[in-house]
Amino acid sequence: MSENTSKKENIYLQLFIEFFTLGLFTFGGGYAMIGLLEERMTRRGWLDSDEILDCIAVTQTLPGVIAVNMSLYVGYRLKGIKGALVSVFGMVLPSFVIIILIAMFMENFGDNRYIQGALKGIRIATLGLILSAAVKLAGKTFDKVKGSKADSAFSILLFCVSFLLISFMGVDAVWVILGGMILGIFYSLIKARRAEG
Repeated sequence: MSENTSKKENIYLQLFIEFFTLGLFTFGGGYAMIGLLEERMTRRGWLDSDEILDCIAVTQTLPGVIAVNMSLYVGYRLKGIKGALVSVFGMVLPSFVIIILIAMFMENFGDNRYIQGALKGIRIATLGLILSAAVKLAGKTFDKVKGSKADSAFSILLFCVSFLLISFMGVDAVWVILGGMILGIFYSLIKARRAEG
């Protein structure tokens, strides 16, 4: 059996292992896993940087947990419905087991200073993961939209307005994403009409 055949046969196991470890070690939700997801997917050659950005854009517009949506997207992209099911199972299994264990021993966890210290450290490390992912994504996103001065101005303006609306005005992120999608469509239509005329 050739190495290529073996790799094709083991893709489901690889998907399960990758998403199981992402689910096991990603604290802080889907945004914290973006950096790890990108590193693992590009290393395996499953997705490139542009496809990771597309994955994030698509999964944010869908209902549900972003981490599960990402695993669904990647699994389906690689191996269809079976790949999606295996990826999602791998992603949710660690959380499912950990939550059951915490529920069983909650009284012991609540006042344990070691557990509390570990959770505090995890929260701080998670903030670093999210910030790192945000900086990487910002750089790649702005690189991807490079073009005319109008393209750059539109991207920067939309970024600033989105940031202000979410951070300081308390607008729900769903509305900001939908607004960005609509404005992006209008901008593309206007740009196409100008190019034709």
